Amino acid sequence: MAVNRENAPPQHDPRRIVRGPGLRGYVDEFRCRARGGELGSLPVVAGLIVIWVVFESLDSAFLSPRNLSNLGVDTVGIGMITVGIVFVLLVGDIDLSVGSVSGLAAAVFAVLNVNHGLAEWLALLLAVLCGVGAGAVHGVFVARMGAPAFVVTLAGLLGWNGLMLLVLGTSGTINLNDEGLVATLTSYYFTHAVAAYGIAALGVSGYFLLSWLERRRRTSAGVPARPRGEIVARTGLLAAVAFTTAAVLSAFQGLPLAVLIFLAVLLGLDFLLRRTAYGRRVFALGGGVEAARRAGVNVVRLRITVFALSGTMAAVGGIFLASRITSASHASGSGDLLMNVIAAAVIGGTSLFGGRGSIWSALLGVLVIQSIASGMALLGIQVAVQFMITGGVLLAAVAIDALSRRLQKAHGRA
Repeated sequence: MAVNRENAPPQHDPRRIVRGPGLRGYVDEFRCRARGGELGSLPVVAGLIVIWVVFESLDSAFLSPRNLSNLGVDTVGIGMITVGIVFVLLVGDIDLSVGSVSGLAAAVFAVLNVNHGLAEWLALLLAVLCGVGAGAVHGVFVARMGAPAFVVTLAGLLGWNGLMLLVLGTSGTINLNDEGLVATLTSYYFTHAVAAYGIAALGVSGYFLLSWLERRRRTSAGVPARPRGEIVARTGLLAAVAFTTAAVLSAFQGLPLAVLIFLAVLLGLDFLLRRTAYGRRVFALGGGVEAARRAGVNVVRLRITVFALSGTMAAVGGIFLASRITSASHASGSGDLLMNVIAAAVIGGTSLFGGRGSIWSALLGVLVIQSIASGMALLGIQVAVQFMITGGVLLAAVAIDALSRRLQKAHGRA
């Protein structure tokens, strides 16, 4: 007997999570996502709160305006490098060279500006272009020649570090101009409270407006949209965080220029990743190379661009790290920088298997890493213990990532 498909009830994909009405709908949706391994940023937010509570209980200076302001500025350098490596991790690759590339960029800038008298803006541009070139070289070897990203970027780690030592020469350390453009990046503060509160108000109102317009577009297109109450609740939560941050920063020296630049970069890269065709291709490639190729994605070109982007952000991060200490030396980009960058990306929720992660979650991961470092420094605990704790947090994040992936496969969502 023929079936009248026009009158047949709609067939729902059993893997699709459909939210019910009211508060109960949100609770049921969360339970369903948790069973399917989609925890989002909840674990890292909970971990960050626990870290702050523990360190504040051990030393009341941890949550002081001075320490939190310094924590924000210290976050910028490593944060710039982390958001770059997120793009590489999203396509299922790895970049072990970011520390060396950041050190090379700082060395190039210092030598050109201090030793050769080149204008700061031009030396800065050439230093960042070095990062672009280094990342593009890695991408060519990985994408066109099929070499493993692990080996290629490990070679880059050694090669670019050697080039940095060659560029710096026997001098070892080059001090930057304390009042120059680069030094100002991390030393300048907008001291008037209007700046901090104005940025907070602008961010909150912008988020509300964009969310409301998106809801109108989705509603007019006949697709599911966020309820008005959820938009208001999210905006209220963002407002609480933004204005509390503004109050804390204003209580010390004001809004740091470095933090403002970092927020602008985060907004731009988040837009690139979530709102453009390029970002969708990045997620598609992370979901499967062959599937992405069949969908029309130029896999070779895309992989080269993500490595070039990673190199670019490594160079930018290196400049901010040099700005923080107003010098470039043989130690630039070395030590635990690479470990902290990868740990921050993974702790923030970026999957080592590719296809899952976000710019803002990477920010949370950086805050976790830097909060541990700041708390340990206040308590006078040895660096060795800090390494052990950071390693344990990283291992927990990897375990959560692996468990999440297994649950998603079991529920048909991976």
